[in-house]
Amino acid sequence: MNIEYHKWYSERLNQDMEMKVYGHAGKPVVVFPSQAGRFFDFEDRGMVAAVAGFIEEGDITLYTVDSIDSQSWANFSAHPHDRAVRHESYDGYIIHEVMPFIQNRHPHLKAVTTGVSMGGYHCANFFFRHPDKFDGVISLSGLFSLGYFIGGYMDNLVYFNSPLDFLPSLSDPWYLDQYRQSQIIICAGQGAWEDEMRLEAFQLREILEIKGVPAWVDFWGQDVNHDWPWWLKQLPYFFNQLMPVFQDQVQSTAKYIENIFDEEEK
Repeated sequence: MNIEYHKWYSERLNQDMEMKVYGHAGKPVVVFPSQAGRFFDFEDRGMVAAVAGFIEEGDITLYTVDSIDSQSWANFSAHPHDRAVRHESYDGYIIHEVMPFIQNRHPHLKAVTTGVSMGGYHCANFFFRHPDKFDGVISLSGLFSLGYFIGGYMDNLVYFNSPLDFLPSLSDPWYLDQYRQSQIIICAGQGAWEDEMRLEAFQLREILEIKGVPAWVDFWGQDVNHDWPWWLKQLPYFFNQLMPVFQDQVQSTAKYIENIFDEEEK
């Protein structure tokens, strides 16, 4: 398996940021770590090994990014607005630094986002905010609002980073049409520490149904807890379900690029 380590200084965050790449081809997948997690957690927890077959076959490439949760939403000593401002800088880092790096390697392909726990929040939030960059999301045990972190506080920055708040009033076809052409998977268990995740997944499903946005919202059994052993089972299961879609997208894009080269040669 091709594995790469990358580190650069982010002008938007004013700090070094690290990332690992697993794979050489296929659909790009941006992986967000759990709360205050690191870019290496997915590997350390066995998640990379769980999907190694897809990586080695050239079906997907994982890009595991760092978090700054302890500086933003999980910085409980800071005012919620200041936390939101810091998260906006992180948003800029992902969209204007990480995504160009990825798109240079996968031209004309959008990426999929995924993550567990708070990574499940991030992957959904980035997908819904930036459907021009992402056309799929696999959120495992995530929340979709920020109440757990900031209580009842609300301002514009918080609002537009809280899908359960901004999606109900969203009517812009630019967003909705892209959502409808995407692969949306939301998964929650019904075991220990999954109550809020399950409730918010229900709420998100209702909102998307009203908007006419197809989504697979999957509730696993009462023994399925908020913990890594279950995420190790869930991620390869959902990747397996989406693999025909990913393969078709990659092949279609390859043909499109080939046709462009043929036209230029003429």
